[in-house]
Amino acid sequence: MYAVAGASGQLGRLVLAELVARAGAARVVALARDPAKLADAGVAVRQADYDKPETLAPALAGVERLLLISGNAVGARVAQHQAVIAAARAAGVKLIAYTSILHADTSTIGLAQEHRETEALLRASGVPFVLLRNGWYNENYTGALAPAIAHGAILGAAGEGRIASATRADYAAAAATALIGAKGGEVYELAGDTAFTMAEFAAEVSRVAGKPVAYVDMTKADYAAALEGVGLPAFLAQMLANSSFESSKDQLFGDSRTLSALIGRPTTPIAQTIAKALA
Repeated sequence: MYAVAGASGQLGRLVLAELVARAGAARVVALARDPAKLADAGVAVRQADYDKPETLAPALAGVERLLLISGNAVGARVAQHQAVIAAARAAGVKLIAYTSILHADTSTIGLAQEHRETEALLRASGVPFVLLRNGWYNENYTGALAPAIAHGAILGAAGEGRIASATRADYAAAAATALIGAKGGEVYELAGDTAFTMAEFAAEVSRVAGKPVAYVDMTKADYAAALEGVGLPAFLAQMLANSSFESSKDQLFGDSRTLSALIGRPTTPIAQTIAKALA
């Protein structure tokens, strides 16, 4: 029995579909804070709230392999993940796959710290585990292209850093493959086959849109201020600015091609995702 924790999110839904296709719906359980969001999932759905440990043990009954998709409550995730790991151990789960961050052990991106701490919890748990160290999603860059095209500018602090992203679907396929086939102990550094700089990204957006769009590189502080200026909360603006700036040091670059090897096909290039977003 396979379970996906955090199944109602965009990545979780894609993993569910992959697992159903490969293992059959009867062997897949979706775990979510709000089961109603997965009424159309076609699999058994159980409530599992990372902030309510009492919901976790019943949700994991009979589960042999668990995909723990990292929570999105930055600052609270270590405690949340610890609760899930403890419940999984108590329930007799035989393997946990965890969605970490690319090069988690050395990454200078601020978000990496909670992933490092979660990886340490997994090592201490005694439960066999697999680390899915995911790079960034292509969709992180294409989710809000309309205002960039309208203003003719894409802002950031990434300099000439190389970004080897892939689509959520690529990472979902990898998660399903690992959950089904891993023996435990694997550490997968997952990134796209091809990399781009933000200037190259802007040039491709401009080409597809048929309008001039330039990349405007800023200091980390100025980029954070610009993000706050369009209405983002200060903590989120700082987090995004930090990730962008650290990517200038190739912190989102990987050339191992582990992701494409794991899924058995090339990863989706950013140009394809841009074309889809602007279709």
